[in-house]
Order: sequence, then C-alpha cells, then structure tokens
Amino acid sequence: MSRARQHRPWIRRRSSIVGLSALALGVIAALVWTLSPWPATLLIRSLFESEAAKTVEEMQRHATDVPLTETMNQQYGDAGENTSLDVFSPADATGPLTTVVWIHGGAWISGSKENITPYARNLAAEGFTVVAVNYTVAPEAVYPSALDELNAALAYLVDNAERLQIDPDNIVFAGDSAGSQLSAQLATAITNPDYATTIGLTPSLTADQLAAVVLNCGIYDVSEIPNAPGIGGWGFRIALWAYIGDKDWSAQPGDAQMSVIDDVTADFPRTWISGGNADPLTDSQSKVFAERLDKLGVDTTTVFYPEDNAAQLPHEYQFHLDFEDARSAFDSTVAFLHSIDD
Repeated sequence: MSRARQHRPWIRRRSSIVGLSALALGVIAALVWTLSPWPATLLIRSLFESEAAKTVEEMQRHATDVPLTETMNQQYGDAGENTSLDVFSPADATGPLTTVVWIHGGAWISGSKENITPYARNLAAEGFTVVAVNYTVAPEAVYPSALDELNAALAYLVDNAERLQIDPDNIVFAGDSAGSQLSAQLATAITNPDYATTIGLTPSLTADQLAAVVLNCGIYDVSEIPNAPGIGGWGFRIALWAYIGDKDWSAQPGDAQMSVIDDVTADFPRTWISGGNADPLTDSQSKVFAERLDKLGVDTTTVFYPEDNAAQLPHEYQFHLDFEDARSAFDSTVAFLHSIDD
C-alpha cells in the first residue's frame, strides 16, 4: 500500500473533525445570539456610531462662531468617562443662565455626549448654559442605572452651579430618542411623587427648579415596541433586552416604568416636542404623547410636519442641519427656551 493511501483515512478523519468543529462553533454562535443581547447590541451599536459620526460632520458645517466658555469632562460620578459631562456657555456671560441639560440618544445602548457637541455649542451661543451628559449605556449597565446616574448629574450641577454658570432654578431637560425618554422619565419623577416612589428614585431637583423639557423623536410608551414592525422593531427589542437586562423585558417592572404616558400629570413642565414626518416614532409616540400632555393642560409646543412635506425628515432629523426644517426647528427651540424667562 502506498504512503499516500495510508494517509487518506487520517485526511478523512481530520475533515470530519473540522466539520464537527465548525458545526459546534455555529451552534455556540447561534446560542450566544439567542441567549445574550451582546452580539446583536454590538452590531447595532457599530451601525449607530457610524451614522452618528456622519451626523456630527453635518452639524459641524453649521457650527457657531460665537466665543464660548467650555468646561469639559467634569466627573459627576465614579464611572470615569461614563459619568462625565461637558458645559458650554457664552464667553461674555456674567452670571447664571437658563440651563439646558441634554441627554443623548442611542437606543439606550450607544451614544455619547460628543455626538451632540456641535448642537450644544449652537444652543449655548444663543444665550444659554448647555450641559451634555454621559451615562453608562447597556448592556454594560442595566435599568435603572442610567436614570440613577443622570439624577446624580443633576445634583452635581446644582452643587457646582455658580462655577458653571448654571441657574439651578431654571433647568430644562432636553433629549433625542432614548434621551427624550430619559428626560421625560426624570421630569415625571420630579413632578409626580407617587411615580418617583414607584421607580425608587429620590429626585435631585424639585418641580420648581425644572422649567421645561425639550423632546425630540422620543419613546414614551414602551408597550408599543413589541409590535413594532421591521428591522427597526427588532432593533428596539434587542435594545430593551440589553437595557432592562432580561430577554423577557416586557414582563419586567422596568418596561412599565419606562412608559411615562400614563404617569404624567398636569404638573409636568411646559414642553416642546417634535418628530420628523419620515420617523415611524412620530405618529406612534411623539404625537400621542403631545396629545396626552395637551389633554392634561400642559403648555405644549409641537413641531410636526405633514406627510407631503417637501423634505422627508428621518429619526433625529433635528441634528441634520442641512435640512431647512431642522434649522427652523432649532430656531423654534431657541424661541421656546427664551420664552421661559418671559
């Protein structure tokens, strides 16, 4: 028997081993994808981060040239960069200013304060102190860690108000997407003591200190997410699995607690709310929440667009300043913020 023929059984055996190994790895990979939110979360996060970088470039084309005072990377907690914030105010400001605390979006699983830096600078140039806040995203931390961190950030801002030119009695929460949900949740806790007790939060601000909220493209009724169609619905379900910390997230207390639409009261602060006409969350979330606030008698400013609007405005359209409608929404936001002092 030739040496080549002697080796053929070994070749076949090695091929079988390789095939079985590949199958085992495939099974393990499939199990990981179904048993942990991490693989899908990291995929979604990478896509979000790529789009966020492009959006920042777009905002930079519309950057202000007004001189600003910038106090960067202030540590409000002990989690390093995750619990840091940046503060922007006009360089010629001589005292405390109406203070906009902006909470970034990213489906609770991505994003950072740097994603909104150009927008924060543009707002500060209009005569405000603007704070961009980081918080620990999921799955690195699960609900209600982000809420607790943001509450700690508010306490830090009050304690350092004079140094940072913050008016502790004139604070506005603002956010985009998941940041709007977090802003609305914090505002509900501050203005509804029963809700604060339910979620186990002792607010760092009183209702008198919270002047208003600015809500862009947010989620206010999480119960709608299980039925959301398409890739977007799948992405939100993965994000909530990561954020709430359980695959069966809709059966967890955090699911009901995140949905503030039934917990807001007439004491909810005056509100500016908007969403794009091409954003699927506008009809199902933003408009419904605006109607709820209006029914309660909350002073509500809405900025929505007809289906046949000249531009199709996507989720978080307000950052796409190449759109005329986005620039108009910015002007509307500024007018709303200035009206707080009137």
